[in-house]
Amino acid sequence: MLINMGSRFRPRPGSCLPRLASIPSTLNLTPTFSHRASQSRKPPKTLVRSLCATPSSQKPLLSPKTLLRADLQPYLRCSMPHTKLKIAVLVSGGVDSSVALRLLHAAGHSCTAFYLKIWFQEDFENFWSECPWDEDLKYAKAVCDQVNVPLEVVHLTDEYWNNVVSYIIQEYQCGRTPNPDVLCNTRIKFGAFMDAISSMNFDYVASGHYAKVVHPSVDHYDKPSVLELSMDMVKDQTYFLSHLSQAQLKRLIFPLGGIPKNEVRELATKFDLPNKNRKDSQGICFLGKIKFSEFVARHIGEMEGLILEAETGDFLGKHRGFWFYTIGQRQGLRLPGGPWYVVEKDIDNNVVFVSRNYFSVDKRRRTFRVGSLNWVTGVAPDLTNQLQCKIRHGPGFYSCKIITENGESSSDNVAVVHLSEDDQGLAAGQFAAFYIDSCCVGSGVILESWDDQGFPICARALDIAKMEDKSKIGKPVKIKVQPETRLEDSKQTHLETRSSKATAHFQKSLTRTPKSESHQHMWLLSTKWLQRLGNKLGWLF
Repeated sequence: MLINMGSRFRPRPGSCLPRLASIPSTLNLTPTFSHRASQSRKPPKTLVRSLCATPSSQKPLLSPKTLLRADLQPYLRCSMPHTKLKIAVLVSGGVDSSVALRLLHAAGHSCTAFYLKIWFQEDFENFWSECPWDEDLKYAKAVCDQVNVPLEVVHLTDEYWNNVVSYIIQEYQCGRTPNPDVLCNTRIKFGAFMDAISSMNFDYVASGHYAKVVHPSVDHYDKPSVLELSMDMVKDQTYFLSHLSQAQLKRLIFPLGGIPKNEVRELATKFDLPNKNRKDSQGICFLGKIKFSEFVARHIGEMEGLILEAETGDFLGKHRGFWFYTIGQRQGLRLPGGPWYVVEKDIDNNVVFVSRNYFSVDKRRRTFRVGSLNWVTGVAPDLTNQLQCKIRHGPGFYSCKIITENGESSSDNVAVVHLSEDDQGLAAGQFAAFYIDSCCVGSGVILESWDDQGFPICARALDIAKMEDKSKIGKPVKIKVQPETRLEDSKQTHLETRSSKATAHFQKSLTRTPKSESHQHMWLLSTKWLQRLGNKLGWLF
């Protein structure tokens, strides 16, 4: 079954947008799809408070004919509501969403799988060698066929281009670095999709995100649902879900919130999924295997510019356009004698400044403004001076304080965030997510850093950047190879600091909550992942 949401419309890049709130959204971010329990304003009486809480004495609805090993049943008891529900499951063809579907199906729920098609076929036939969603859809269909779960394709191409892609293009043209994954979750997966299936009377929408949703009990159904960190701190995706509204959150369940990634892989093997050996996607959600640089070149174009060394003003080479680079970026510069990092961009003159001393220079980056503030519960938290903050996906946190520009409480849509420590990589356009212990309470878009004086650029470099006749600059200089010991030492110190912060935050959050057996298991598991992250995946910080 194909659900077409409208005719094709391709927006052209417009003028720069100062913040997310200025984009007119054609979507109603409050989902209108029917929740059968909401007709009486109460959920099913057997719905437990938390979808990943302590197992109930009531047995899950497992058919005697269900071919499951005994070691799968703990996942069903701790991850699913103990009543038969009608659930719409978003599948992408990946392992995570496939395991989520199989767990819900094994628990006895009535599941319908949905695959979201957000690309126009001709985009890939004319410009790229392969379609990123063709293979994904084949895997999704194979997973559904194993258990006879119906699969429907929902066409959201117009909605995606109007509400996500056009925003991304405009932000990059203005020199900012947007986060398409946050927008995709808010406006498409749990926005336009929910509107598209509003007449199908689903109880909940499920996906393979690593997060927890704690719903209120039947006696306190008027209280808000809460978004919590997943058990796997490295894979946790609450950062990408932090801009969801309360109306959206009340309709969601995440079966993988209490399961670490390595066990999800084991479950994929136990279920003998067709995609059990498929690698995880490392790119942006909507691009698949297509490189982001190819996407930018296709929709924004290229414009040759200079690469200058920040400390000396030396002409090192040329780039394809400042919008291909973000502050702190290392890959894609193609300069010898590195590693080189992007430290500043001159947007007016299309000049990129680089340095080998990105981690060595002390940059004050602890105060910044955020716009489009969204609080998950619908109300700003009272303890705005006792929050933790994530400014990127990963296990690292900062303590922070939030105030409005006039010094009052953070009830307005724009506020100022004061971090407890400096950060090396604040990027305008990214999201800052806020937490109280293990609960994600909201997020906002980083507008700019107030007290950031920027990376020091020498006067010669600034003068060269403003030259109208760039042909007088001559040829690029021959780059001298320098030892990297000082750089690597400073970077290692930076990574060790980030790892210790993440560990300290999680240990602090556990001291404020009951130390149940599940919490102790979560702490041990997270410690192991953090150690592994510090040794092998330190670049995430």
